[in-house]
Amino acid sequence: MKKDIHPDYHDITVVLTDGTEFTTRSTYGEPGAILKLDIDPSTHPAWTGGPQRVLDTGRVAKFRNKFKGFGLD
Repeated sequence: MKKDIHPDYHDITVVLTDGTEFTTRSTYGEPGAILKLDIDPSTHPAWTGGPQRVLDTGRVAKFRNKFKGFGLD
């Protein structure tokens, strides 16, 4: 590998939205930096299984709307 082309890899502290912290290694910031997350696995619906909205706006939805009176549902 070439020398002096790779970013510095050091320890940082990650703070989740509920205040819990953990230390990991990253190229983010300077050594000892604190990364505060706005969204994390403990609060985001993608990980918690919270309410989700699925919008069907494709061709199948148009077909169903057009022929909904024919019992094709």
